[in-house]
Amino acid sequence: MTRAARTRRVYYVEEPQFVAAPDSLNVREDASGVIVVTPQIEEGHDATESQARTARLLEGLVASEGLAEYDLWVYTPMELPITAGLCPRVTVYDCMDELAKFKGAPPELRRREDLLFRQADLVFTGGHRLYEAKRERHAGAHPFPSSVDTAHFAQARAGLPDAPDQAGLPRPRLGFYGVIDERFDTRLIGELARRRPEWQFVLLGPVVKIDPAELPRGENLHYLGMKGYAELPTYLAHWDVALLPFALNEATEFISPTKTPEYLAAGVPVVSTGIRDVIRPYGEKDLVRIADGVDAFEAACAAALAERETPAGQERRERADRYLSTLSWDRTWAEMSALIERAAAERNVVALAGVADD
Repeated sequence: MTRAARTRRVYYVEEPQFVAAPDSLNVREDASGVIVVTPQIEEGHDATESQARTARLLEGLVASEGLAEYDLWVYTPMELPITAGLCPRVTVYDCMDELAKFKGAPPELRRREDLLFRQADLVFTGGHRLYEAKRERHAGAHPFPSSVDTAHFAQARAGLPDAPDQAGLPRPRLGFYGVIDERFDTRLIGELARRRPEWQFVLLGPVVKIDPAELPRGENLHYLGMKGYAELPTYLAHWDVALLPFALNEATEFISPTKTPEYLAAGVPVVSTGIRDVIRPYGEKDLVRIADGVDAFEAACAAALAERETPAGQERRERADRYLSTLSWDRTWAEMSALIERAAAERNVVALAGVADD
């Protein structure tokens, strides 16, 4: 969205805040140029009424901002009702995950996704495995695997000072950042930590949808909480191996972890379980070690640690750098933007043909 904001106005609608006051919109411009819109919805209403109130606010925003022509970008089908009063030029469904398979997903999600598929002109998927599933449901599906801000994460190679909350930990350090939920293989990490007390496991991110009391514990397991995007290179700079310890279940079948190219851009060796969008391309190109099961994952971590400061490790980083040079969010947005304009042109042709028929 920050790339899009360089050439167009971008309104990013956040989840509503419920307040003891009449409905309103809080509108502010972020430093990136993205205009952040936060609905303030009168508390005490059910979800259906709250979404209807949000829809009326957004319809008013379009009028007050003079948006005669605009595109609609939808991240989650559950919020489709708030778009009821909008008449976009093009509708994009940015499908980042198979949300219906996540723990606690509402039954209504599938029905709303069906509606969104009928409304959308384009479907952008967050990876190739998800594209394979969605292309059967929409002819305008296109895969856009995670890209990376290489310069941001490459700061980890520049000798950054260690983060205060991990500075006192011994080495080697094996790290992970991201949401710790049903996709995270707690049993794998717990057993690794038990087998390898000399390895320090640094785990960054919020614990969601699982009981924190069920997380594995040990002197070498360090849960440091959620960190900001700007802080991540500071942690990566002092990790010896970066981990993608995902469980293989319904919630991970379609994921395409953004952190894969981010870890590599930081110059840290990566070990992952067999997630399809990590295997292809990173495992197939031998940029990331793929291992399933505790024994294989432990061996892969040990191999990554042994290789880190060797010519083979340097050669692997160089191959990763060459691959990452083909990725960028600028390129991703340029391709998306071209598809949006093409879809708009096709809709215009259809509309003109309809007028001619009349």
